[in-house]
Amino acid sequence: MPAERLLVGVDVGTTAAKAGVFDPDGSILALAEAGYGIDRPEPGWAEQDPESWWQALRAVLRELGEQVDLGRVAGVGICSQVNTHVFVNAHGAHLAPAILWQDQRCAEVAAALDARLTAQGREALWGGPFTVDASFLLARAAWFSRNRPADWRRVRWILSPKDYLNRRLTGTVATDRISPIGLVGADGGYIQGVLELVPDVWSRMPPIRPADSPLGPVAAGELGLPQAAVVVVGTMDAWGNLYGSGVTEAGQAMEVAGTSEIVGVLSEESRPTPGIVSFHPIDGLHLHAGPTQAGGESLRWFAEAHGLEIPEVLEEAAGAPPGSGGLVFAPHLAGERAPLWDSDARGAFFGIGTEHSRAHFARAVLEGVAFSARHLLETIEQAAGVRAAALHSSGGAARSDLWCQIKADVCGREIRRLQVLHSGVLGAALLAGKSAGVFVDLREAASRAVHVEVTFEPRLAEAALYDDLYEIYRGLYPALKPSYKRLSQFRAEAALAEKGVESDRFRADTRAGAR
Repeated sequence: MPAERLLVGVDVGTTAAKAGVFDPDGSILALAEAGYGIDRPEPGWAEQDPESWWQALRAVLRELGEQVDLGRVAGVGICSQVNTHVFVNAHGAHLAPAILWQDQRCAEVAAALDARLTAQGREALWGGPFTVDASFLLARAAWFSRNRPADWRRVRWILSPKDYLNRRLTGTVATDRISPIGLVGADGGYIQGVLELVPDVWSRMPPIRPADSPLGPVAAGELGLPQAAVVVVGTMDAWGNLYGSGVTEAGQAMEVAGTSEIVGVLSEESRPTPGIVSFHPIDGLHLHAGPTQAGGESLRWFAEAHGLEIPEVLEEAAGAPPGSGGLVFAPHLAGERAPLWDSDARGAFFGIGTEHSRAHFARAVLEGVAFSARHLLETIEQAAGVRAAALHSSGGAARSDLWCQIKADVCGREIRRLQVLHSGVLGAALLAGKSAGVFVDLREAASRAVHVEVTFEPRLAEAALYDDLYEIYRGLYPALKPSYKRLSQFRAEAALAEKGVESDRFRADTRAGAR
């Protein structure tokens, strides 16, 4: 009897590449992870060396090969962080560090592009509301062309991390129709009017292929993979998470608790809703989704700021009461993405009193992230036209029983934690399995390979308490928004002062004082 074919999935995340080997039933035969850093050379910037992704891919494949025979691998799939862009030349060599999704350097460029669009123009291009923000590819391209004109002339392709790695794996350049957010229309091709907003972008966009189609065999021979293994085109992390979460039917929903919170709901209809990314239908279903800016990142920040390990913070948080004694946390530590899309927003603790200990602050962080997830979920449900009864939960932060229960109580929904928390890794492997002929389609793949480990039910008393605090949470952003703009200007001027550069306002104040 021939040995069962195996599948490799890789998720190129913000701080690490995670990889796994699975059998067709979703059993994990091997897991590996390799981290890399984020460079922040200027305030608001976030960069990565694309070579670090390649070295991480080599490292995880090497580690997987030490745990299982990779000679049985039939397919390889990669999903990756979205709205991270790398500019490469005709040979695939990167011309500058990749600009991460967190990066805010293009905020002014994005605002100028967005200001050019009328409501009618957005309707014509995207079929509804769409906000050009600092992570949008066209804002990145406009910034790159203005600030690095010599390199821009050498740019052949603008690639996502998974497309960059796939090119090195196979020698072929392509992307899927999902990853270039806001650039692809219902017909599966690029939207000409959108790409024309910035000159000379069209010719630098990679060809589009279906996410589950084979890109080619493995051409890089040093990775320990059989040359017969098929590399799939793959897709962005949210869709990889979707398949790896077993979300394939209308009304189903997922929550990925990673560096950011990703929430997604599938539905048969689409109601354009500001702040939400509603994808064109795949297999008759729309994915309505959005990422926040700081989910697990909020916990990491709090732990680091207090010199604690994350398990210590979680232990302290468990000792504080639900509601954190009336302390509310807004987790907008580096701006906020969905559904607010405000790069100026910043975090806040509200309601601080002398009765609050560090444990109260720790729990408030967990609850604040849950509030942001609820806000996102409710807005997504408006776009989807359905209410999700449960959230299939994955991601590193889903390991915490406390946090899962808080989210169940805050959102008033079941939180179903999955056996495989690396849903992006599993989803990428399932895409590879479809491409290699192991599965007939992705519905079969997900139903066969995705399993729920434990379900957290919302508790009535806690849910009622959180409803009250959630209303307070929702009031914080509109109340603080005017101050965010002023703080943003203050930070910009402070950054200039550190470099010895006088701001326009400083010069004006100096002249006024002289008079």
